[in-house]
Amino acid sequence: MDGVRRTIDWVDGAVEIIDQTALPAEHRTMRLTTVDDLIDAIRRLAVRGAPALGGAGALGTALAALTWADPEVVRAQARRLADARPTAVNLSWGVRRALARLGDGPEAVLAEALAVLDEDERLNREASARAAELVLRECPRRPLRLLTHCNAGRLATVGWGTALGVVWHLQAGGHLEYVLADETRPLLQGARLTAWELAEAGVPHKVLPDSAAAAAMARGMVDCVVVGADRIAANGDVANKIGTYGLALSAARHGLPFVVVAPSSTVDSALPSGDAVVIEERAAEEVTTFAGVAVAPPGTEVFNPAFDVTPAELITAVVTEKGPLPR
Repeated sequence: MDGVRRTIDWVDGAVEIIDQTALPAEHRTMRLTTVDDLIDAIRRLAVRGAPALGGAGALGTALAALTWADPEVVRAQARRLADARPTAVNLSWGVRRALARLGDGPEAVLAEALAVLDEDERLNREASARAAELVLRECPRRPLRLLTHCNAGRLATVGWGTALGVVWHLQAGGHLEYVLADETRPLLQGARLTAWELAEAGVPHKVLPDSAAAAAMARGMVDCVVVGADRIAANGDVANKIGTYGLALSAARHGLPFVVVAPSSTVDSALPSGDAVVIEERAAEEVTTFAGVAVAPPGTEVFNPAFDVTPAELITAVVTEKGPLPR
């Protein structure tokens, strides 16, 4: 995975991202030269994943600082960025961190944003290495069969990955048999993005419908579930892509470890529990249509949350770069 282009970066005065809406059909980059461009990319998931959003928040704040001389205008633009998606805490964290340097001038804001990018790669490597060690302790069987949900690879981070970072470490150590990747409804981040990353890395894998995960566990096809996180409450509750809670319930039923991997920036110590997480709801059309074709009767009402909250008691461990969080 070394030497691969970053998911999000600062290139020649603009934010450059891999457009995740184009994958797997096309691998293309986008240059974003305004805060409005970046907010649009965040909202339509051209850039997504909690750690990558942290980088986006920091770089977007730097872009604002370099564009407007008035500090109040910069702060207003930073607030717009932080509010672009409400659930992932890393977005507002990245904004706050870069904005804290505003008094030192726009170049200092940019330097802080670039430091966020560098740290993200390093911390996710450390977190996933610690999580891989924990998985090896928890799972006696070799080689291992992992199940993951949504996309928590390099595309969800600046350049390495959280849950898929565990996969890269286990693969390098010769401990991996295959990965099962939930397709992850409704936007298919597992089928489109995780499968693309696994294929790129030469990891044996299968994509399965979200509703088949429990059946795979019942058939003895899974040794451990490994996922990322968008927000971690102080009590250890975890907000992640919709469907994660159901996976945790199934893993508990089948006696399987359920491991969450994330940088410490995803921990929201001001949030007492997952009950207070603001859950983003997506457009009904994401469920009622497929490739522009209606798949539900006209007027059908839809419940389409983008995330759910997994209670701490269902989680074997939440692992950051500092190791497992205290229970």
